[in-house]
Amino acid sequence: MAADMIPPPAARGFLAMHGWGDAQILPLAGDASFRRYFRVVDAGRTAVLMDAPPPHEDPKPFIDIARWLHQRGFAAPAIHALDLAEGLVLIEDFGDDRMREAIDADPANAEPLYRAAVDILIGLHRQPQSALPPYDRAVLHREANLLTEWYCPAVGIAPDQAGYTAAWDAVFAVALADVPVTVLRDYHAENLMLLGDGALGLLDFQDALAGHPAYDLVSLLQDARRDVEPEIERAMLAHYCAATGADAAFDAAYHVLGAQRNAKIIGIFTRLWQRDGKPRYPTLCPRVWRYLEQDLAHPALAPVAAWFAAQLPASHRGDPMMVAGQ
Repeated sequence: MAADMIPPPAARGFLAMHGWGDAQILPLAGDASFRRYFRVVDAGRTAVLMDAPPPHEDPKPFIDIARWLHQRGFAAPAIHALDLAEGLVLIEDFGDDRMREAIDADPANAEPLYRAAVDILIGLHRQPQSALPPYDRAVLHREANLLTEWYCPAVGIAPDQAGYTAAWDAVFAVALADVPVTVLRDYHAENLMLLGDGALGLLDFQDALAGHPAYDLVSLLQDARRDVEPEIERAMLAHYCAATGADAAFDAAYHVLGAQRNAKIIGIFTRLWQRDGKPRYPTLCPRVWRYLEQDLAHPALAPVAAWFAAQLPASHRGDPMMVAGQ
């Protein structure tokens, strides 16, 4: 077993305390954070052990949002046991069938599965938001700045930071919700699980904030990890708008938040390479750049598009490892 997927020392005692003392602990997955996941198997029953080690991770937001979602009929994992001091949480096992692989195996699944995922958002946005911090202008700026903090230096560009901040500031007004909703923030095909009853299970929502309903929709339809067909994106955006009465202002917010999110992701993927030694993430950047350029073409993004045209020419857009080595 790889060293980074060896169960934490406290895992065995934690499981024994909660009736899983004889269980096997099998590596399941890590992610782009310090969190790790293990499948716990014992006599025909399974669960997932989340290792969210303090001080790097705090599992309490995940627990709180999972319970809030579960109480409202959304398929979030049930919490079986927890030890906040050790950062250990035993949760319901949603299995291995992700939306992403179901579509990759049969593209005919794309339309119904994306529609089901959009319907979850429609239902979620009809709920009064949980007691969450706001997805406000300060957070939007901080996230967008990840591109200038990490990507630009990696590809040899000293950016006009003041101009970048001013450009975003000029467009963020449309991305601030009059009535905030619960924004899960990492809502995409690799975090949606196919459950036995036909429902989609929700994962990776511990960073939820109260913000604009367009954010999770663009997270789903401009997926950094897989190509979403343009016709699917258009159809699902139209489906959401028809169901909710969203108008042209929503369309502008969708593209502003899409551009902001994609700029953030390019910065994060570059940081994962340079700081954390994870070189697979920059290879995803060309796809994210395509989404970003698509969003920048919207009239609502004119100031930001002008900054990108002046500061980051096409020759410097792509996989930062490749661009840096040109």
